[in-house]
Amino acid sequence: MNAEKPLFARVFHRFNVPAARVYDAFLDLSIARRFMYASPTGEIVRAELEPRVGGTYVFTDRRNGVDVEHNGNYLELERPGRLVFTMFVPGYSSNPDRVTVEIRPLEGGCELTLTHALEPDYAPFVEATENAYAEHLSSLEALLV
Repeated sequence: MNAEKPLFARVFHRFNVPAARVYDAFLDLSIARRFMYASPTGEIVRAELEPRVGGTYVFTDRRNGVDVEHNGNYLELERPGRLVFTMFVPGYSSNPDRVTVEIRPLEGGCELTLTHALEPDYAPFVEATENAYAEHLSSLEALLV
């Protein structure tokens, strides 16, 4: 991140499953590859993750014949309530961003808050980023039913 104050894209999602189940889905390759950075018209052609602090992940979504890679490192993993990781998109990002996922248990399920810190140059993309994450979390919800 540069020295300017970052912007935040933030989404909330309520799940009707326990917090641990939502948390685990982010680190289970068979589930994560079906919602993390997957676009509705694309196809995940590469998915790898090493779920440990310092570990890496890669999700490559083929969109209209173009491969869009999302990669990063896990910074914090505190089951079942918190994941923090970097996110970088080669060819689109100038620096890695920081994504924080907080999961709060509720009666009958949990609430997830995802906060993506963006560089100030990406101000025009905050809403699109929030919409994409909302779509990803809706996909996750369908996978966990």
